[in-house]
Amino acid sequence: MATPNKKPVPKTAPKATSLREHAAKSRDKAAQPRRLRQASATAKKPVNALVRLIKTVLRPFSFVLLPFKTRTARFVGRIISKIFLLGYFVNSWKELREVDWPDRRTTLKLMLAVIIFSTIFGIFITLVDYVLDKLFRSLLI
Repeated sequence: MATPNKKPVPKTAPKATSLREHAAKSRDKAAQPRRLRQASATAKKPVNALVRLIKTVLRPFSFVLLPFKTRTARFVGRIISKIFLLGYFVNSWKELREVDWPDRRTTLKLMLAVIIFSTIFGIFITLVDYVLDKLFRSLLI
């Protein structure tokens, strides 16, 4: 039995990954350094303990929050959050959590590059200022 001639299906390009997907993949590949994880865990312990203590102390007074759970109160809360741009800060914090921060070595290299560039640029501006100052003083005086 002969099969009909089919045209070859063109290959599609691989799906482009977004920056967030790329950051998530690189985060999965290279886990956080132990120092950072240990430091953050150490810093979280007293904060979490304080939050638990405050929650247990304030639990009997939870009836005070009941009026704020009404539809009107939630509507007013949304308006207040828009006035004070709380959504902006929440979204900014989420974006900061998504950032793939460079390691210590890369940070030091970039910092050194900035310091060297700033120094050279400052010397250049100083020289141009000195030359123009001498030039204008000789022309005007």
